[in-house]
Amino acid sequence: MSDIAGRLAPQMGALGLHTSHGGSGKLITGLPGVPPGRVLIIGAGVVGMSATRTAVGLGARVTLIDRQADTLVHAEAQFGARVETRFSSPDTIADSLEYADIVIGAAQIPGRHAPRLISRTALARMPQGAVLVDVAIDQGGIAETSRPTTHSDPFFVADGIVHYCVTNMPGAVARTATKALTHATLPYVQALAAQGLAALESDAGLKAGLHVQDGRIIHAGLAQDLQSR
Repeated sequence: MSDIAGRLAPQMGALGLHTSHGGSGKLITGLPGVPPGRVLIIGAGVVGMSATRTAVGLGARVTLIDRQADTLVHAEAQFGARVETRFSSPDTIADSLEYADIVIGAAQIPGRHAPRLISRTALARMPQGAVLVDVAIDQGGIAETSRPTTHSDPFFVADGIVHYCVTNMPGAVARTATKALTHATLPYVQALAAQGLAALESDAGLKAGLHVQDGRIIHAGLAQDLQSR
């Protein structure tokens, strides 16, 4: 699902740039003699790398920000000079926002609330009519101005910036999402059907996905976040 959301994010950002949605009216691909749009992707996990792949394919100028050096090395090896990489810091993010036509918030912590990386003050540095696609909205979002939206009403404008904050982005491509999710989860379903909870002991990945058991939250990150709210 993260892969699908990442691939969708530049498409939704490009749609948000349309003047009908309050965007700046820029075409992300550009044209001969007209430069393409600039896309800033914050977070180089599954969502971020998938978004990068799509944005590069569209011909955008892409900047990828992450805090892990090895992740950025991998991105440079995969995309070369087509992607500029930067180490994450509040100053780096704020400076990069100033030139972005589309910002994709792809910073997520599994099982926890997303880090709040874009304040309202930082958002004000973006060009008017730029777009924020907050993929992390299902975990609270990375921007102070983000709030959940729906597929039927996906965009809103706050402080002159178009926001796309749909909490279930893969739902827009339900047929593809269902097939992909079924392929990924079927082995786990079969293991649980055959072994019950004993299947968790033989599969570390499946065990890591257990969040609630016997009425208790056992995922440490989720428990910590809920207790702090």
